[in-house]
Amino acid sequence: MHFEQLLKTASDRPVRVALIGTGEFGLSLISQARRVDGIDIVAAVDPDLNRVGSGLAALDIDHSHCQNRSQALQAVESDRLALLGSADDVFDLPVEMIVEATGSPEVGAQHALQAIEAGIGVTMVSKEAECVVGPILAHKARKAGVPYTLVEGDQPALLISLISRTRALGLPIVCVGKSSEYDFVFDPDSGTTTWTSETTSSPNLIDIWSLDGDTASRLESRSGLLSELPQRTVPDFCEMLLVSNATGIKPDRPDFHAPMTRAVELPSIYIPKHDGGVLDSAPAIDVFNCLRRPDEASFAGGVFVVVEWADSASGELFRGKGIPSSPDGKYGLIYNPSHLLGVEAPMSIMAAARLSNTSVDQNYRPVVDLTARAATDLKAGRVLDIVGTRHAIPDLEPLLTPAVAVGDDTPLPYYMAVGAKLARPVRAGEFITRGHLATPLPASLSALRAEQDVVFS
Repeated sequence: MHFEQLLKTASDRPVRVALIGTGEFGLSLISQARRVDGIDIVAAVDPDLNRVGSGLAALDIDHSHCQNRSQALQAVESDRLALLGSADDVFDLPVEMIVEATGSPEVGAQHALQAIEAGIGVTMVSKEAECVVGPILAHKARKAGVPYTLVEGDQPALLISLISRTRALGLPIVCVGKSSEYDFVFDPDSGTTTWTSETTSSPNLIDIWSLDGDTASRLESRSGLLSELPQRTVPDFCEMLLVSNATGIKPDRPDFHAPMTRAVELPSIYIPKHDGGVLDSAPAIDVFNCLRRPDEASFAGGVFVVVEWADSASGELFRGKGIPSSPDGKYGLIYNPSHLLGVEAPMSIMAAARLSNTSVDQNYRPVVDLTARAATDLKAGRVLDIVGTRHAIPDLEPLLTPAVAVGDDTPLPYYMAVGAKLARPVRAGEFITRGHLATPLPASLSALRAEQDVVFS
């Protein structure tokens, strides 16, 4: 694929973009956009103007702090990036696309809806909103004739692209997924394993470094040895929900297998049980924890597809060329081991605005929901607040369960419960439902979800 030729229309007429939410992802997008002919970031929105202003100054990006639409228009006309503290005036600016990157379920949904109603396309980065109401927003955008897309640089769109390419090539898909965000790095010399800044003693891991013998037993032993380190995180579930809704591929189990495994072992693990793997059904979607030595390449946040080769001869051919394959040559691994945040995002924006090529199509619909089950007994009056940087509510277990209409007794989408107070106790093992809550659901999110439940019933 010759991407410069494909995106020439954007090079000839750059896409004007407003960025809403200027964190790590947003700043990397602004920085990279200066090098891309087909995109022009004309405005950025963030409540912390001092932080963003300092970041833009460090990048040597000419910008103006603007208090209203008039000042923002003057900045845009002077080729200065308009920096705003609120998105209220963005939808009246001469922009074709917004990039919604606030990370807020309620606010992200509001911004996307405002853009669509203003005839502006949406590039959705805020998966917390997307996992609750993405299909109805995409549906509304199609009816309004504006593009709606997820963003490359984040794993969902990258995996959807990899799945699409694999399907176009006629390769039967057995499993798809991603690695968790951070590798588990085992140092044989010290007998320790490190995950981000946490390190645990694991000298016996060397004894089960290979999958010789019973695969399921080995994986269970590895997980047990590293049980002090987090092996399932909410963002991973959220991201794979988007892929499931876009492709129809469902999880094999609601809590994922989440094996602790080396990348080369994937085509021996993510295959049917009758062939020695862990899957009860295929194709399936899952998340694995990448186990590696310090001298091995990272797979942190990468995406993969396990396929069935056409025949044993093909399997032997590819294995001989270094493509990870199962020992019998029946299954193989196709993968992208990295995601580049805002550096890759311009591709999605230009393709959506100039080619009407988006990461989700008319088949994008609710397949699964990210729901929450109490991991321990919860008392009445407990506020379900997110704690830390992983967008997770303590004491709740994330799961991917079949998508159902929101009701008083049905599992409530995870990010609809954020900030709510419990009206009554919840026993360990119970799903959080609307009936458990003493506070109303977020207004925009609730209205959009109710509409989604009707449209896709």
